[in-house]
Amino acid sequence: MKVISAEEVHQALSFPALVDALQQAYAGNYSMPPRQVFLLDEGGSTNDAFAVLPSWSDQLIAVKAFTYFPDAQEPYKSLYSKVMLFDREHGEPLALVDGTSVTFWRTAGISGLATRLLARENAETMLMLGTGNLAPYIIRANASVRDLKKIMVWGRTRSKAEEIAAMMAGELPGIEILAIDDRQSACAEADIVVAATGAHEPVVLGEWIQPGTHTDFIGNHHANKRECDTDLIVKSKVYADSRVNAFKEAGEILVPIEEGVFSREGVVAELAEMCQGSATLRESDEEITLFKSIGMAMSDLVGAGLAYRTVSKG
Repeated sequence: MKVISAEEVHQALSFPALVDALQQAYAGNYSMPPRQVFLLDEGGSTNDAFAVLPSWSDQLIAVKAFTYFPDAQEPYKSLYSKVMLFDREHGEPLALVDGTSVTFWRTAGISGLATRLLARENAETMLMLGTGNLAPYIIRANASVRDLKKIMVWGRTRSKAEEIAAMMAGELPGIEILAIDDRQSACAEADIVVAATGAHEPVVLGEWIQPGTHTDFIGNHHANKRECDTDLIVKSKVYADSRVNAFKEAGEILVPIEEGVFSREGVVAELAEMCQGSATLRESDEEITLFKSIGMAMSDLVGAGLAYRTVSKG
């Protein structure tokens, strides 16, 4: 059984190869029971947690397990994550893969896949909202599926946005990449808007978004928080990675439902339907599309599996 480190994951994975693998996987047959999250000190003074996310395809069985200890002090981390892979045919253990790095790659890969499926073919300007660890991966993934000419980066701390813009400009020399302060103007200019922030209140308003824009919201996992306002949901063609997840954790969708201006039936399709060809996708250059991502265990299987196969080939 192989043990695959974060460094090996980063060396093994690339875009758009991971986007291709995700699209193929979600178009096929797979099983994904609900993830289980356990509070380790139920009713106690800490929020320490342990989570298990299982899935399997016709080739692999995977389970991602992670611990979350928000009050961790150095030298310990608040989050540890591993993906265990088994052979589907015989049940043989194959690899233990670093889960944190896989999560970065697969989350960004789903963003790239949503852009591939929903953004206009001629989309060439992107706005990245958020300057956390995910931001560079999301930029790479989106740039791998559309011929981008300009990428704008916004963050609450200007210096962090400038750092990411400078780093990505070095990686993607054919694209103009710059930090911006004015979200409203940037939203009006962008063909693709991706938010991966820690915001609890909307960072994108519907009145800022122009016809034909594709929007993607990644950062919020709370039923009563959101990265965009109700107006954007109402005026958009709405998709989700998983209806089950969205109706539990996506405030972007749940708040407008609670307000009585949107319904569960308003979610056009989930990712599997989009990849299998059974869903209606973008039908005109004037539509605004919105994809809400919570995260799914099957994506961990795909990312870890691709890393395993690449490392095994040497």
